[in-house]
Amino acid sequence: MSQNKMNNLENNKVLNLKKLSQDRTERAYAILRNGNPEIVNEQEFLVPASNPKYKYKVTHVDSWTCECPDFQERCKNNGMYCKHIKAIQFFLKLQNKVEVDELNFNIEERQSRKCPNCKSSKIVRNAKRKTKSGIKQRYLCKNCKKRFVLEPIRYIQVNAKILCLIMNEYFKGHSLRDIQDTLDQFFQVKLSPETVRRYISKFTKLMDSYVKTKANPETLKLGGTWQCDEQTIKVGKELLWDWNAIDTETKYLLANNITKSRYYEDMVKIASKSKEEGGRPDEFRTDGLQGYNNAVKEAFELDKLQFPYTVHIKSKGFRNEINTNLIERYHSEFREFDKIRRGFGNMDTAQGWNDGYRLFHNVIRKNMALNGLTPLEMAKVDLELGRNRWYGLLLKSLNC
Repeated sequence: MSQNKMNNLENNKVLNLKKLSQDRTERAYAILRNGNPEIVNEQEFLVPASNPKYKYKVTHVDSWTCECPDFQERCKNNGMYCKHIKAIQFFLKLQNKVEVDELNFNIEERQSRKCPNCKSSKIVRNAKRKTKSGIKQRYLCKNCKKRFVLEPIRYIQVNAKILCLIMNEYFKGHSLRDIQDTLDQFFQVKLSPETVRRYISKFTKLMDSYVKTKANPETLKLGGTWQCDEQTIKVGKELLWDWNAIDTETKYLLANNITKSRYYEDMVKIASKSKEEGGRPDEFRTDGLQGYNNAVKEAFELDKLQFPYTVHIKSKGFRNEINTNLIERYHSEFREFDKIRRGFGNMDTAQGWNDGYRLFHNVIRKNMALNGLTPLEMAKVDLELGRNRWYGLLLKSLNC
């Protein structure tokens, strides 16, 4: 056999092994999506097989081994891992990431410890206190002699760190039951999905109210072009209209509103809310829906010829320079969050979650197109939230 044929056979073998490895990686993710593996001890794990009645034992001492036929007959001789081993490796990486994030979080918290009475940093540990939500560390201030618990939120079943994790996971697309399972597995905290929902709703409203006191037409430095469009969302058993307006330069979501109709009054409402939140743009861009032109005139009082003048522009299609692609992209982003909910119970609930996601989009979620800044930071409003934006925003919202 010639050297070229041997090289081709060797290359084909490598490509086949790579493809098999990728297939096993995808199957490993599928295993984790269906549930976490069972930890026997530090070296042994039980991973569900394709038939859920059976489980394969994965062992890691100096090297990885698995009892499954795929590893014994194919992977072992080729220096590869089966899907069960890969699933354990991904699972352990996830656990390590949570532990590292928790460590960094605790370092930040220690650096910001102060007495709530006199704001002195001269505090020491002073025994522990048993509460319904668990055992909490108590502190003594050397300056004013006051004893206290360093916990910004009281009378709930989780601490501030876990509360921030709950909100972060929810607005990144996880369901209430997914979050409930994560809390149970990693933090040994048992909450019902309804309790999780109430915590998210209560504290996102609090944070949103705080942000609105800092972000207004006087403080926001927005661009001159805004885009507005509507999409349908499921509320109860019917489809309602979800209106949104966004600034093209900063990607700051100005306003949202949910209505049962798509009439002229609804167009005036979203344009008016945009004006209340961000002031007056040079250009207000929409799709070709009739009524927008007069609605923009009424909302921005153009009949009085106030300056600077706001011009209404209709989109000429997504391939044209004059388009509404940015607001359409936001709608795609929101649908990724919305699809796991399978709809909202009523209009008030839908509006509340819309406001919550707006908070996440504007203040928490960093945008790579904005050089890693959030839309609020791009609009020149710095709330000084620190490394953990949820935690920093929670403290400021509580006036801590």
